Amino acid sequence: MSESVAIDYSTRHESFERWFQSPLGRALLADQRRFLDAELQNLTGARQLQVGVSHRLPLATGTDFSQRIIATPRWFPNMPDGVAICDADELAFPGDSMDLVVMHHTADFSPCPHQVIREAARVLRGEGTMVLIGFNPLSLWGVRKLIARSNEGPWGGRFLLRGRMEDWLRLLGFEVEESVTRFFRVPLQRGARKVVSRVDNRLSGNRFLPVGGYYCILAKKRVHARLPRRPVWRQSKVIAMPGTRAVGASRGCSRNDSPVNKL
Repeated sequence: MSESVAIDYSTRHESFERWFQSPLGRALLADQRRFLDAELQNLTGARQLQVGVSHRLPLATGTDFSQRIIATPRWFPNMPDGVAICDADELAFPGDSMDLVVMHHTADFSPCPHQVIREAARVLRGEGTMVLIGFNPLSLWGVRKLIARSNEGPWGGRFLLRGRMEDWLRLLGFEVEESVTRFFRVPLQRGARKVVSRVDNRLSGNRFLPVGGYYCILAKKRVHARLPRRPVWRQSKVIAMPGTRAVGASRGCSRNDSPVNKL
């Protein structure tokens, strides 16, 4: 049985959303919001799209965009304006319609992570910015997932390699402008909170340590200008072929002057 059939991603989405109400989940979300607010504060445009597991976890709320949209796979009663119900691998937006796309653990909790990235690239306009956030398998969080006995919360996600995500983006025509890992806290809800918080505060400013609990990749969608097509040959430079009708002329040479006719 394939993974997409065996795994109930809807249940995992619900569990992951509930986990953000825990102390560790709130701390992670606060760090992600703080980082994106700092990195994206100078971006402007018409439309900003966030694709995630829930509309209750907004990111990049301080950007200067005319319209902010959140795409989520589940419907709830009394949902606010600006929320679209659609799957991440089949976004309900036209191509080249968004200036910023934020993928909040979207690939982690999708049966088709590569298609999710392709869809985000499709709706993003040329020179637009994409933000990918996902759990880092090369961290204590990755170790915690390996030994986890349940799929509750973040432990039901994929934990894809950051380098793999960067490769996917480059194949889709993106230029990676920044790629960091953050949140160095031990993935435990209780115990040594003050010490762990102090260590995390010291390491959070280091952009070169690759062992943070989550990664954040900022990439620009590049659109290369098409070069004007030039003719492969110019008629004035084509040499007449002996034994055939005139194909062209070169420096006054014609069929009647060809060596074949002079024999």
